[in-house]
Amino acid sequence: MTDTETNLQEIKDRVKQFTLSRGWRRYHSPKNLAISIAIEAAELMEIFQWISTDEAWQTKESDEFEHLQEELADVLIYCMSLANQLDIDVAAAIEDKMQKNALRYPAVMTTER
Repeated sequence: MTDTETNLQEIKDRVKQFTLSRGWRRYHSPKNLAISIAIEAAELMEIFQWISTDEAWQTKESDEFEHLQEELADVLIYCMSLANQLDIDVAAAIEDKMQKNALRYPAVMTTER
C-alpha cells in the first residue's frame, strides 16, 4: 500500500475493518477519538522536542525516522476512525478547508522548501 496506489476510502475502510474486527467501536466515541488524536500528536511532537529546526530537517536520516512515521500513522489512523464514526468525507472536508484557506491566505511567491 502506497500513497500513489491507494485512495482515502480504501484507508478508511481498512481502519474500519481493523476496528470492527477487534470490537473497538464501542470505545471509539468522537470524544475518545479526538482525545486520542491529541495524545498521538503530542507523541509526534515529542520527537522534535529539544532539537533545532535544522536538526528537525535531518530527522529523515536519523534513527528516529521510523518512530516518527509510526506516530504520524497513529494520528492519521485515529483521524480516519473519527471520520468513519461521524461519516465525514475526508477528501471533501480537505477540499473545502483548502478553498477557505486560499481565500484567507493568498498565494505569494516564495523560495521555501
